Amino acid sequence: MNLRFTKMHGAGNDFVVLDGTRTPIELTPDQLRRLGDRRFGVGADQILLVEPAQTPGVDFRYRIFNNSGDEVEHCGNGARCFVKFVHQRGLTERKSIKVETVNNLLALELQDDGRVTVDMNRPIFELARVPFDAAGLSSRREGNFELWPLDVGEGRRVEVAVLSMGNPHAVQRVVDVREAPVLALGPVIEAHARFPNKVNAGFMQVLGRDQIALRVFERGAGETLACGTGACAAVVAGIRLGWLDRRVDVQARGGLLTVEWPADEATVRMTGPAETVFEGEIQL
Repeated sequence: MNLRFTKMHGAGNDFVVLDGTRTPIELTPDQLRRLGDRRFGVGADQILLVEPAQTPGVDFRYRIFNNSGDEVEHCGNGARCFVKFVHQRGLTERKSIKVETVNNLLALELQDDGRVTVDMNRPIFELARVPFDAAGLSSRREGNFELWPLDVGEGRRVEVAVLSMGNPHAVQRVVDVREAPVLALGPVIEAHARFPNKVNAGFMQVLGRDQIALRVFERGAGETLACGTGACAAVVAGIRLGWLDRRVDVQARGGLLTVEWPADEATVRMTGPAETVFEGEIQL
């Protein structure tokens, strides 16, 4: 089959975006892996599939696949690219859009400066819903949150804040994110037995009460240049732990994101860039 695609990125987190609004697109895991392959395909962290909404009052549905071929729940950077995509394709003229994912309903807004704000919904702290198996563990409380010990092999242990932004996250604080053992510890934490659905592993350096630097080893994708849900999870964890204010600039390796969590009962809002790189066609 010949497949038209658009290559996009949000702060360096890159995507292959497909328009399934007029003609349904069904791809096998092998075809998804081919699309995501940086040598034999187009190359991307994730593949985004735009589809007609299935729920009244919702504008679109979109599905998210890692370059490993697995479908996942949420991607904040992908949501921003989604907004730019449907505008550039002429699929809508609305600046405020509602979109459904496999487990969520998102409100997205295209700003006048071209950046996109995503309402990421409320964070989830119930361990069973993350999910995280804390059986036999004792947490250490700091501020208004808990840090959980994780054994990572060779007698080493790290403390992580555990929460979900629609997908699971384990966030640890590091002294210098540039020197953090992301590629060594990331895969260990991602596949840790305490996380039955695996987890995104975040490494956060606090630069000030309104600024952090962040690297994320994403579940099923490895380290990416930016992770929207990871940025939100890190900021929410930092706020509850007493390290951060309610509005924080997140410096990812691929660019700057701004995360706001006005109150504990509020939703999390993330603002950042979304760019089209090129369009093309591939034979699968």
